[in-house]
Amino acid sequence: MIEQKNEEIIEMKSVDSTEVKHINPITDWFIRLLKGALVGIGFILPGLSGGVLAVIFGIYDPLIRFLANIRNKFVKNVMFFLPVAIGAAIGIVLFAIVVEKAFGIYAAQFVCLFVGFVAGTFPSLYKTAGKQGRKSSDLFILIISTIAIFALMMAGGQQLTEVTPNIMVWLGSGLLMGLGLIVPGMSPSNFLIYFGLYDKMATGIKDFDFMVIIPLIIGFVICILLFAKIAAWLFKKYYSGMYHFILGMVVGSSLAIFPTVVFPAFTTEQLTITGLSFGSSLLFCLILFILGTLLSYQFSKVEEKYPREEIF
Repeated sequence: MIEQKNEEIIEMKSVDSTEVKHINPITDWFIRLLKGALVGIGFILPGLSGGVLAVIFGIYDPLIRFLANIRNKFVKNVMFFLPVAIGAAIGIVLFAIVVEKAFGIYAAQFVCLFVGFVAGTFPSLYKTAGKQGRKSSDLFILIISTIAIFALMMAGGQQLTEVTPNIMVWLGSGLLMGLGLIVPGMSPSNFLIYFGLYDKMATGIKDFDFMVIIPLIIGFVICILLFAKIAAWLFKKYYSGMYHFILGMVVGSSLAIFPTVVFPAFTTEQLTITGLSFGSSLLFCLILFILGTLLSYQFSKVEEKYPREEIF
């Protein structure tokens, strides 16, 4: 009997070991690099938020905890997030070049690709939000935050103001970008567009103008160091409510992209600029949206198969 039980235990262990899969360390490094690049693009892509993409790719929670207690396992955490940081820098610089060259013409169409990324991961995000239980108050928070960010983005889209750039303005822009990480759903690029700073920022990054880049970095760092502890405490204390709040921000900001960024692309003036007909422009948007949705849905399924290393 004892031998039979031992054999059963050994068999159960072997079964469990076959079910748990681990990514090759080099592959995992490059996956984090790719995630960082996409998050970086999210920081300067109109209508999206780097924080939203960080949540989608499973970076947000561990990053906030790291920033909230930066001395805890500092070297290990730095090594873990190093490819993310490199990827984010690559994404920002490369996309700044794209913004100046071609993205401005087909901005609405390519934004649909990233909205598709958000839509495809919604089931996974909703599941994560309810990991510690789901109350009716959480659903209320989700609905309210969705409506609030949608209304805010719609109101902001109607108020375009030209601001003269200087060091303090770029410092403030960096603070905005930091908030885009701390508060998923908030799109710093939208605010920069409203203030007439977006194209100037993209040009400054592309040209490696350190009078633009350095204040942006300083403002970004100041913001995340100031607010990361608050965000980490809120998640620890009110996990379910906070995640449903973020989920609402993701949904509301994604929905607001359509009337503020996508729909204006179908006006006669914009169709003339792009050289597309109404039908071809609509088809372009739909194809990219569906492609983004399918890619991100499959990506979220792969993420569930390969559990992330716990670094805290």
